Amino acid sequence: MTVRPWRRLGTRTLVQDRWIHLRADAWKLPDGQVLDTWYMQERPDWVHTVALTTDGRLVLVRQFRPGAEALTLELPGGVMEKEETDPVAAARREFQEETGYDAPTWRLVTSLVPEPAHATNRLHIVLAEDAAPAGPQRLDPTEEIAVELHAPDALLPRLGAGVVCNAGHVGGLLLALRMAGRIAF
Repeated sequence: MTVRPWRRLGTRTLVQDRWIHLRADAWKLPDGQVLDTWYMQERPDWVHTVALTTDGRLVLVRQFRPGAEALTLELPGGVMEKEETDPVAAARREFQEETGYDAPTWRLVTSLVPEPAHATNRLHIVLAEDAAPAGPQRLDPTEEIAVELHAPDALLPRLGAGVVCNAGHVGGLLLALRMAGRIAF
């Protein structure tokens, strides 16, 4: 079977602000059917850091997430600012702000599309090695973030149980730990 691309017939904006541009698209499928409405989200790119301390522990953050209605354990990170073009620099900025840590070594692990059916942004996973405290957290007024250090060997067996519930964070964590030579697959 040959898979063919769709053709966009039109688009209209439903919501647009700093965080999201929600639009409704109309698409013509290869067999002639028209899908109207197909919702798309235009968002800024995100960055997430997998940071290992000098003694090999992961620097993670815990915060409340309204979508999950829970306190979640996550990779530090956030939205790339409009003027930022380098995901590694953006990840370092977010990491410093959220954790108060820094690291001498930073590498881009991968850039993926978190939701290709309905979102246009990319998720950049960055590896930071030899992280250590470097100053205070610099949180936004609406943020309340706790920094936690976790041994990878204790955390990895619990990933399937949802100790880190964000699927993109789980995948990014595994890919970065492989790049760092901490796990093989």
